[in-house]
Amino acid sequence: MHSEHMNRYFILGTIAVIVGVIFSIPLLSNQLADAKIIKKIQFTQTITSNQDPGQGHGNEQMAIVLPPNNGTLYDGSLTYTSSEPVQVIILHQIDKSDSKGQPTWTVDGNTIYAETIIDSNSNGGSIHFTGSAVGLHSTNSSLFTVTASVDGWIRSTTPEMMQKVTQIISENTLKISRAEISVKIPMHKALYNGDPVYYIITDSSNSNDASQISNNQGWKVQPAPLLAQGPQEMLNKIYVFTNGISGNGTKGFQDEVFSNTPQDNQYTPLSLMVEVSWNIGETPVVLHSVKDIRVANMTSKLNLLNTGTVMNTPQIVWPNGQVSVRDDTTLTDQTSYAGDQVLDIDTANKSVIFLAHRGWGPDGKTIYYIVTSGTPEGPAKMMGLMNTPSLSTLSSSTRDLYHFANGIKGAGPFGFQEGITNAQPGDSSYSPICKVSLITWIDPQSATLLENMDDINTAKYSNSISVQPSTASNINYLIDCPIIETPKSKS
Repeated sequence: MHSEHMNRYFILGTIAVIVGVIFSIPLLSNQLADAKIIKKIQFTQTITSNQDPGQGHGNEQMAIVLPPNNGTLYDGSLTYTSSEPVQVIILHQIDKSDSKGQPTWTVDGNTIYAETIIDSNSNGGSIHFTGSAVGLHSTNSSLFTVTASVDGWIRSTTPEMMQKVTQIISENTLKISRAEISVKIPMHKALYNGDPVYYIITDSSNSNDASQISNNQGWKVQPAPLLAQGPQEMLNKIYVFTNGISGNGTKGFQDEVFSNTPQDNQYTPLSLMVEVSWNIGETPVVLHSVKDIRVANMTSKLNLLNTGTVMNTPQIVWPNGQVSVRDDTTLTDQTSYAGDQVLDIDTANKSVIFLAHRGWGPDGKTIYYIVTSGTPEGPAKMMGLMNTPSLSTLSSSTRDLYHFANGIKGAGPFGFQEGITNAQPGDSSYSPICKVSLITWIDPQSATLLENMDDINTAKYSNSISVQPSTASNINYLIDCPIIETPKSKS
């Protein structure tokens, strides 16, 4: 059903009213020169691909940048970056009798386009074009996302066609205040093989620990019981000392010790808490690594207790690495969601400033969330995120986050309205780990603002939208996106 709807939309919505005389190229050029109906176009848009509706292309993907319209010619430049290697496709409307002996593309077998394929097999580039339509194409069946900038001209034979094209290109825009804000989060210092690691704590499966850490650090840690239901054998371990050498650890003793850092394939932002207790009569010393801890345990100097508590502990700075910092730290209501997610790191004062994104909770309540890492690599890279492959093992501990692939423009990650999540802190199904799904309006021109899960379900049941998991190379797009409390979001 989804493919049928998308094909119908493509035919009805973008190949606008293909009727009347089909012009030959020389005749079209003469009429354009005589009519002189020309309009400047400049825009940047993020587009998610759909199944290529062309005959014989059923297992391929297409992202239309400039839609085909009878009697319309585009001329200009295109610059693009894509989550997957793509081809640039330029279509040229021709008479059916001229279609022999050259590559062609058609939806219905009647309106024919000569097809120019520029196969750069890369994730980005720039090109000058002249044609009846411009798109980006993949022979792979997996969805891809592309951000494209166009600087050029539309030439059309009639004012009506010009209006139709600009309506398709210029979609409704939503502007909300404080769409992107900065949030300062305290960092903790830990150790990995003797070297410092700086990390944050955003969530805990144990509400008592969440409350204690919140009080100690002066910043809210959210309870997330769902985290305890995941596969604990796939998690990092964070060793927390309950006695011994006094220090700045979360329980008042030496710094925590991590089993992994982002340089390891096994790293996840989720950590299983193991309590370390020195036995009576032993002389405590600072332990710098997991190896040190295991040796002391084997010689009966201390005890280890697997608490079963799982915390979200994204590492910000680790030996020989750190998360990327955004170059432009000026924030406006139109600041791009994409790009590096951190604005500043201060290890001396143990704080980090994240970009926080506005969205809606399941009930329509305003929420803000940060994003620390993601997988698979393609989408994560586009969002400026650290790729964390092991997130794919945590699908049982996720909540749903819905982003929009078209419709009303806004500050969402793909250039459209802000996202909606199906769970928020206080819900039993809340988790900081998100499985991303894409909402696509069947007819983007009829798109309305959706603000809660009831809105999504109503639009879905009325066949106004399609909802499908966001994937790349058949891997679900997962991100660590904890909801945070801000002074403006406590109500």
